[in-house]
Amino acid sequence: MRLFKNASAVLRANIREYGMYIALFVIMAIFTILTDGVFMSSRNISNLLNQTGYIAVLAVGMTLVIVIRHIDLSVGFLAGFLGAVAAIAMVFWKLPVAVVIPMVLAMGVVAGLITALPVAKLGIPSFVASLAGWLIYRGAILLVTESTGTIVVPNQTFNAIGNGFIPDLPEALRIPGLHTLTLILGLLAIALYIVSEIRSRRTKQAYHFEVLSLELFILKLVIISALVGYLTWVLAGYQGLSWTLVIVLVVVAVYHFVTTQTVLGRHIYAVGGNPEAAELSGISVPRIIMITFGSMGFLSALSGILFTARLQSATMTAGSLFELDAIAAAYVGGVSAAGGVGKVTGSLLGAVVMLSLTSGMNLMNIGIAYQYVVRGLVLALAVIFDVATRRKTK
Repeated sequence: MRLFKNASAVLRANIREYGMYIALFVIMAIFTILTDGVFMSSRNISNLLNQTGYIAVLAVGMTLVIVIRHIDLSVGFLAGFLGAVAAIAMVFWKLPVAVVIPMVLAMGVVAGLITALPVAKLGIPSFVASLAGWLIYRGAILLVTESTGTIVVPNQTFNAIGNGFIPDLPEALRIPGLHTLTLILGLLAIALYIVSEIRSRRTKQAYHFEVLSLELFILKLVIISALVGYLTWVLAGYQGLSWTLVIVLVVVAVYHFVTTQTVLGRHIYAVGGNPEAAELSGISVPRIIMITFGSMGFLSALSGILFTARLQSATMTAGSLFELDAIAAAYVGGVSAAGGVGKVTGSLLGAVVMLSLTSGMNLMNIGIAYQYVVRGLVLALAVIFDVATRRKTK
């Protein structure tokens, strides 16, 4: 009983952090029941995570942009345009994948910096500056595809980024019916998570910071390890980890480290919390804006690569509504409209929540019109939840 009371108290105190986990669990449970278990099948979960990839990387970058109190509406069509550039470079210019990918990523960084320049140097609202980019990149997509239409990409190496899976162990070492390497990587991830949490707890205790009780700490480790283990088992039952999922996890891990363990990360949240105070403390706010938007451009390029590789083609409509999906994922993942609050891990969960809604409703044959309504309501609830929790903490 005491454990239950302590858990309830911790949940109420950290509702912003744990609310998204509860929402994801509820959504998955409901759709699993309504689809007679099809939603949680190995094939559907694998497809769901692959479909999440190009939005998840955008949501990571968008989270940081919103954290510093800005917005970037240009990322959707920038992703579509750079995906088309990648297709043109491989199909018509005959450039190898090893050249195309770094080239497109570099173009994304430059595009992000161009968007940031009037915001950081001239004080132009990011909404206006990025809206101009939205229009420019929309026109650019039409220009580069108007003479060719859909550009089919026959390069198998490139297409594997969006559709391929990591190789398994030699047959003699495999567990029959399961992707053994995926299982091993899942177990390693659980072990690393447990070690990391234990070290973090000891560090906090050494500096006399407040930590969870030992019972709740163990319960947290058990629940999250069980969830990761179950997801690993589900994926191993199909074709294992996809390259898309590997790329997304690497992006989230790198950005999580940067935002939580580096000076740059602390400066980003300081600017988001109070730009004037950050400037007075010696932090260059224009520099942080440039870095954040440059990062957003890089992730837009990566999103375009993932989307083009998944479709195995570049289309005239690529990038449509990507920015809205990314913004929705960021807000559902816990970023605050007031700035200074939000985690990149939350943006990944937010993307999974939004795509889970789409996947579940597709399995139930719910019309696209109703899907948009439901997703809009979820976004509205996320913003209302953000405002309500901020008022309680004041």
